[in-house]
Amino acid sequence: MRCRSLVYGLLLLLLTACSETKYVSEGDYLLDRIKLKSDTKARYLNLTELRSSVRQHGNSRWFSAAKIPLATYSLSGRDTTRWVNRMLRSIGEAPVLYDSLSTQSSAANLEMQMRNKGYLRATVDVDNTIKGKRLRTTYLLHPGEPYFLRNIQYDIQDSAIAVLLANDDVMSSGLRSGMLFTADNLNAERTRITRYLADRGYYRFNKDFINYRADSVEGSNIVDLVLVLQPYRDARVSNVPHQVYHIGKLRYLSGNVGDSIIPLRRQVLRNNTFLEENALYAARDLQNTYNHFGRLDVVRYTNISFHEHPEEPVLDCDIQLSTNKPSTLSFQPEGTNTAGDLGAAATLTYQNRNIFHGSENLTIELRGAYESIKGLEGYSTSNYVEYSVGSRLTFPRFIAPLLARSFRRRINATSEVSAQYDMQNRPEFYRRVFSVAWKYKWHDQNHHDRYQVDVLDLNYISMPWISETFRNEYLENTTSRNSILRYNYENLFVMKLGFGYSYNNGDYAIKANVETAGNLLNWASHALHFHQNAEGQYTFLDLAYAQYARGTFDYTRNLRLDYNNQLVFHVGLGIAYPYGNSRILPFEKRYFSGGANSVRGWSVRSLGPGKFVGHDGRIDFINQTGDMKLDLNVEYRAHLFWKFNGALFVDAGNIWTLREYEEQPGGQFRFSTFLDQLAASYGLGLRLNFDYFIIRFDMGMKAVNPAYETTDDHFPLLHPRLNRDFAFHFAVGLPF
Repeated sequence: MRCRSLVYGLLLLLLTACSETKYVSEGDYLLDRIKLKSDTKARYLNLTELRSSVRQHGNSRWFSAAKIPLATYSLSGRDTTRWVNRMLRSIGEAPVLYDSLSTQSSAANLEMQMRNKGYLRATVDVDNTIKGKRLRTTYLLHPGEPYFLRNIQYDIQDSAIAVLLANDDVMSSGLRSGMLFTADNLNAERTRITRYLADRGYYRFNKDFINYRADSVEGSNIVDLVLVLQPYRDARVSNVPHQVYHIGKLRYLSGNVGDSIIPLRRQVLRNNTFLEENALYAARDLQNTYNHFGRLDVVRYTNISFHEHPEEPVLDCDIQLSTNKPSTLSFQPEGTNTAGDLGAAATLTYQNRNIFHGSENLTIELRGAYESIKGLEGYSTSNYVEYSVGSRLTFPRFIAPLLARSFRRRINATSEVSAQYDMQNRPEFYRRVFSVAWKYKWHDQNHHDRYQVDVLDLNYISMPWISETFRNEYLENTTSRNSILRYNYENLFVMKLGFGYSYNNGDYAIKANVETAGNLLNWASHALHFHQNAEGQYTFLDLAYAQYARGTFDYTRNLRLDYNNQLVFHVGLGIAYPYGNSRILPFEKRYFSGGANSVRGWSVRSLGPGKFVGHDGRIDFINQTGDMKLDLNVEYRAHLFWKFNGALFVDAGNIWTLREYEEQPGGQFRFSTFLDQLAASYGLGLRLNFDYFIIRFDMGMKAVNPAYETTDDHFPLLHPRLNRDFAFHFAVGLPF
């Protein structure tokens, strides 16, 4: 069977290869591939970046291998009146025919790019290899030696600017001797000086007033440079000093048609305006004003215009704000599927973006859900019903005392208070959860760092009713008693504090969160001698409270191979430890493995802990949780066509418990065995990228299963069985 499949695959590959030149006419050539080669190891050149200077590339390849879009196009017939031929051509990709003019232009672009990178004597040769109707183009790069700066001098032809730059020692942080002589470095210096002057009142200054004189030393690779800053000139005057401008009057105008009133308090307008009357004009203050008004939910569009006084260097400023409708009401129905039990849910959401006329955002959500549960015996009903009401109020600023005004204005911050009540009625039990939280989120607008502090997060969990059948079968039966299960069906109070940090610059991302619960209550319990229950736990409001510490860390590295392909690495680590008043973590804080964002050869909550093997599908969702989690992922992502992207992935990981629990044999973490207990899977995915959101389909297969009972179960990679090893995942967004 395997030999037959291999033969079929080879025949299909041969058929695809033969059809690639179907629509290549006599005298034309299919541009099969382009390649860049350098005759020296140029340490300052990146060949991947230089590929973007090539004007003509070959047909796209899925995962850098098969030209499936071209093959799809080639499957079409020549009769374009037939719809099947038109469809194949529309979803496929026409053959890219070699164009000598594009090749010459590409060679010139490559030479220019290398010279801009400091290789002033760079040249490019082109070598074409023809095989049948296919042509491969190789660009042979001869970069030579890079050039470096030696002496840098400044010719500042405006005395006031010369004094300003000299007094602030600006030049010492720019171009330096020994720096690579590149266009990027020269442009960066022009931009830096322009930004510096624009922040000190020079409203009409731009980088076109700065140019360079360069002199290379014969027989060497060094350059002497003179930066020339020219005086002001325009259509009316020339060779006059640059003018410093001040801000005159500030006005706030409504940009809403038929409404001249801005629905924001005067103090809110002033707090988000960095331009000040009678102060020097500063481009930085202008950008900060745009940024701060732009983050207000009620503001749709901001336009800032300046009006110059005819007789003096003063700028009157008009800030025009277009605002959104403050209130919206939305209804969202959805289908649900919990472990095969189908149901329906609906959410009604009211949102007011300007409740106190300071762009405060009030959201109120009402949600209801219903599911019909199958396979239950011995219960009076088989329906699941859930109702919840939640509200969230967000302020677009810090609501906290003792913070400096300069810090408040520099940081983009939100303060959020929320409350939610959730009521769940299942055939086995009734569950009520009431939670309130107060948190801060902020980031510096000039950096990629983001922070979150959960100042207070309270959760009151109540189990007002548990059916006798469930209680007798799982909670009280001495032969099947499960302490983890029992703990999660008791009344509980959780008071936690938390801190989160994230960083993302597009190439790599870091996310870390830490939280603790119960420490303040534990201190009060000992100091004030709180009541202890029969289990020896201290109680607050007659409820045992949870005490634990929990931390998670995620690191993602994105390597862009070219404009269509990227390789992404991900490491995720989480660890939580119950102590003091708790022996077991609350269910919501325990880790699970498997699913669309973890080891994708397993369905969600079906892997681990360790080598634990579940046998009771009704309660394994409790037993297959742990105190520690490790995820290792590698994913190769490629653009396919239109909105479709593809992915090949390999995942590894598992969860473990830090303590030995009788209900989870083989689940405790040990350094001597955890490598043997790493699960592994592989698979492929299809993603629809609609820019605003991504719909993801991932298909995973088990490769190594640490929870095995037979040898075949241990290594599914060698003994695959589709009904045992396959998992399909549907999700929104990328996994990491």
